[in-house]
This record gives sequence, C-alpha cells and structure tokens, in this order.
Amino acid sequence: MRKGVMIAAVGEATTGLALLIDPSLVGLLLLGEALTGAAIPITRVAGIALIALGSACWRNSPAVGMLTYSTVVTLYLAYLGLAGGLTGVLLWPAVAVHTVLSIVLARETRAA
Repeated sequence: MRKGVMIAAVGEATTGLALLIDPSLVGLLLLGEALTGAAIPITRVAGIALIALGSACWRNSPAVGMLTYSTVVTLYLAYLGLAGGLTGVLLWPAVAVHTVLSIVLARETRAA
C-alpha cells in the first residue's frame, strides 16, 4: 500500500473514532461550536463512515469498508431506537435495509 493512502486511512479512522467518542468536543475544536441535539447521532454516523473509509483504504477493499459501515450503523441505529428514544419514521426501515446490506456484503466478502 502506498504510504499516503495509509496515512490518510489512519487519519480518517482516528477522526471517526473521535466523532464517536465525543462529537460535541470535535465540533467545538473544528467549528468553534459544541454540537447538541440531533447533531450528536448524525455526527456519530459520520464517524462510523470515516472509520469504514479508513478500513476500506487500509485493506484496499471497498467491500470491507461498506460491510464495516453497514454493520456498525445498523447496530448504532438500532441502539438509538431501543435505548436512545429516537424513533423517526425512517429509523426502523433504515435498520432493516442496513441489516440486509450487511448480510449481502458479508457473503460477498467471504466469497472473495
């Protein structure tokens, strides 16, 4: 793997992890404003996406990146619906779609 891609993958995954752990602090440091309300779960989904991007680049496999994203976002959205009290009209359909995508992607990555 090229060094630049590896450095970028680590940087993006690290930023994603920071967004998962403390999205409000990252918002404050990057934008000068602490994040609140619905911005918190949305930012955490963005963090999941950055981790998946980093894993796709690190492993040189888009399927691994998409599987990582779809699986983790399925779990996070289900958690929001069950424990977080957030239940928009598209929440459970999104969980269902990502569950199916995760299964399809898991089969693809095993076959490859």
